[in-house]
Amino acid sequence: MRCSICENRCAVPPGGVGRCRMYTNEDGAIVERFPDRYIAAMPIAIETMPMCHYHPRGTFLQASGIGCTFSCGGCISETIAFHAEAVSGALRHIPPGALVKRALKEGCRGIAFCLNDPTAMHRTFLGVARAAHDAGLLVGCATNGYYTEESLRDIAPAIDFANIGLKGASDARYRACGALSAEPAFRTVKTLHEAGVHVEVSCIHARGCDDEIRAAAARVAGISPDIPFLVMRFIPFGDEPPEREPTIAESERICDDLRRTLRYVYLFNSPGTGYLDTACPSCGKTVVRREFFGPMGARTIAIPPDARCSCGCSLPVTGSVAETLYAEPGMMGGYRFTRALEMVHAVLVCLGVESDADLARIWAGVIRDDYIRDLHGKIQTIDGYLDLVRELGERAGRTGAAERLAGYIGDRVAAVSSAVEGCRRPRVYYSMGSPLFALNADRFEMDLVEAAGGDPVNRGIVRAGKPGVNITPEEFAAFNPEYIFISGFLSAPASDYIAACRRMGLSADAVEHSRVYTLPPGWDFGNPRWVLGLSAIAGTLHPERAVFDLAAEQDRFYRTFYGTDAAAITGNRSFYRP
Repeated sequence: MRCSICENRCAVPPGGVGRCRMYTNEDGAIVERFPDRYIAAMPIAIETMPMCHYHPRGTFLQASGIGCTFSCGGCISETIAFHAEAVSGALRHIPPGALVKRALKEGCRGIAFCLNDPTAMHRTFLGVARAAHDAGLLVGCATNGYYTEESLRDIAPAIDFANIGLKGASDARYRACGALSAEPAFRTVKTLHEAGVHVEVSCIHARGCDDEIRAAAARVAGISPDIPFLVMRFIPFGDEPPEREPTIAESERICDDLRRTLRYVYLFNSPGTGYLDTACPSCGKTVVRREFFGPMGARTIAIPPDARCSCGCSLPVTGSVAETLYAEPGMMGGYRFTRALEMVHAVLVCLGVESDADLARIWAGVIRDDYIRDLHGKIQTIDGYLDLVRELGERAGRTGAAERLAGYIGDRVAAVSSAVEGCRRPRVYYSMGSPLFALNADRFEMDLVEAAGGDPVNRGIVRAGKPGVNITPEEFAAFNPEYIFISGFLSAPASDYIAACRRMGLSADAVEHSRVYTLPPGWDFGNPRWVLGLSAIAGTLHPERAVFDLAAEQDRFYRTFYGTDAAAITGNRSFYRP
């Protein structure tokens, strides 16, 4: 029997599954394996989904299941999309009525299905859509759009908004994701737009794929040049090679190209970029200001109540602007949830947890016990991180391995602290991606800087975001850092960073003397390898005192906790990969 939900149209034998593994053939009918079951349900601001022109700042209930009908390299939702069965033990059964009740209780405007793809839970999604509309709530989703014509007829009248994630424009790009062709995704964009659904489009920009995103944008512009087009700068997770990641500057140049045919083009995964803002199509004035708010997300920080420019031009925004912005706690909400699971995975790898069964058991407990809610607080200090290692060691039944890892880290921290004791503490600014995006005052990286003998000027920032905030040129000048470190997570080449400072007229001792440094992925956050970054920072700030053989330290860490030589590994932005 063939499944008619996505255009892969899998032949599903009795009791078997299709390629997404989320449906089975039961007594001659295609049914969901995990109906009405969710890995997460929590309030978010709609820009976290993300949507840019729909009920700005509005609070929606994020509903996330497991599984996907695609298998894209570098997927940020890898944990719940590709390892769906491993985390299935953590699923919570929430009937449509209960989900709607939760949304109403939280003061949400509607329900947004995201993180995994709703094509993997089609009938569950339709059931929630009906219940939501009956209660006066809006409903929508983030989807790859790979619906069949039959399932699209179900979806079009059932939803109010959608973010459709395009993989490019060619059949070859879609085949790389396990699909057959590109046409069904563009058909979904056109059908939903013509049905009156508020549609926004996301598209990955990877290095070497400029023609793909240009062609995709041209096809979307042919449907309507007013459809918001969200460029997702590719971040190499999973097994993807780091060479596929474009710099922020490269993705900004692509946005300039796309704005020749589309009026509203936005750049994500690029902290500090001005390409998240909305310019008036009439006079060119900036009307809406946004900032990076975690992977794949944004936060609207300034918008007129009526979404109208001072020149009188109205932006094509659906719905009203919310007066207040929902504050998402810790790592809850959006794709930060998947990063939290990867941080747990990163520790477990160092503890020797290798089997899918063990990983599934631990993940299930972490999610079921709501451990993620408290994780954010645990990872903001060195001592808190060591507590995390020991707690995960207990959950994994590997207390000995946890003590070995915690002891190793503790010894290295003590060695660094001893080396820099009594030194003058130079001013250090910790940034992510772009010069005017500052990491939060209470972030883990500030603890690293202090332990390495520096004075983190970020401590003076009173605002907070995820994982930081945009600052003004005046604030940057007042900091006048002597050293600048760029986060190893969403980074930029030091040369690009310095060039951006000079282009924006940003002056600081660190810029004038080219003391701007980028750390390797995982060396300052998200992975126990931050202990290597600690030595690197100390050696940079105090080269006469903190004299460490970083290559030898790295090799020792890799041999001890990964069982391999560091030289044998090509890392990327995944937290859990060596």
